[in-house]
Amino acid sequence: MFKPFKLYCLLIGFTLLNVCWAAGYPDRPITLVVPSTPGGGTDTTSRIIAPKLSEYLGQQIVIINRPGASGNIGAASVASAAPDGYTLLTLISSNVINPHLNEKVPFDIDKDFTPISRTVMVPGVLIANKKFPPNNLQEMIAYMRANSSKVNFGSAGIGSFSHLMMEFFQLNAGVKLLHIPYKSTSQAFTDVLSNQISLMIVDIALAQPYIKNGTLKAYGVSSAKRSLIAPEIPTLSEAGLKGFDVSQWFGLVGPAKMSAEVTDKIYAALKKTLEDPEIKEIFSKEGMIIAPSSSPKEFKNFMANEGLKWGDIIRDANIKKE
Repeated sequence: MFKPFKLYCLLIGFTLLNVCWAAGYPDRPITLVVPSTPGGGTDTTSRIIAPKLSEYLGQQIVIINRPGASGNIGAASVASAAPDGYTLLTLISSNVINPHLNEKVPFDIDKDFTPISRTVMVPGVLIANKKFPPNNLQEMIAYMRANSSKVNFGSAGIGSFSHLMMEFFQLNAGVKLLHIPYKSTSQAFTDVLSNQISLMIVDIALAQPYIKNGTLKAYGVSSAKRSLIAPEIPTLSEAGLKGFDVSQWFGLVGPAKMSAEVTDKIYAALKKTLEDPEIKEIFSKEGMIIAPSSSPKEFKNFMANEGLKWGDIIRDANIKKE
């Protein structure tokens, strides 16, 4: 009876130690790794959330930008960090998609992270230069089917989210267009404005000023609901592509094996942050949508489903990253 009892006492001891340690968390600044350059959507989202999350956690949150390899470099740095809750990652859609595009990724998305919660979604809008003949989605699809060799689209590069959304559009619309990859969204967007390429899907906040002044035509928003900053633009689903609902998204994760006590404490503070009226207003003005509240378990399931969905799209579209 001695050995089982001793083991039982050890287990109880470890449990009490974890609870006591978590009760004091956090007692020093937390590092939030952003896997992109300063100024982009990922960075902006993180810097909106960080101050209020810091307030609710009672500790400073220090943002460190670690861009490169479509978010892989920043993600890998967190995957190898100590699971003590003091190193977190702004997870991006690409982190879940990249394993389906690259043979080698420096982390296992299913095993190397502790999901905390999804945070924000960024709907896209299908746009074209004002000189592009079709005036609505149905006209556009008919025009594409009759003039497929004349219609091209731009993206931020092969395998980028702007590319994958257009591939999803083509699969749903039953059309095949010429893809012209750029090194960045801004380069492709500039060429749509100058009518060098036909169309693309971009963040609605970027396109809205040009839609309002008539420089661009908008054919539909990629999310299931209309955008708060452009309610006059129908969704692509309303315009004719039933069930079309894709948005870039962001979330918060830590390294694998983070304790449930610490994870739950961060999740509770993040939930309060995302429910804060001030935060909601800021994101609304940016054309972003606060994601539905998702517990760590729900976020884990969401990540898995996103991986399966985009993996299927990548295979169906035969996308090969160079």
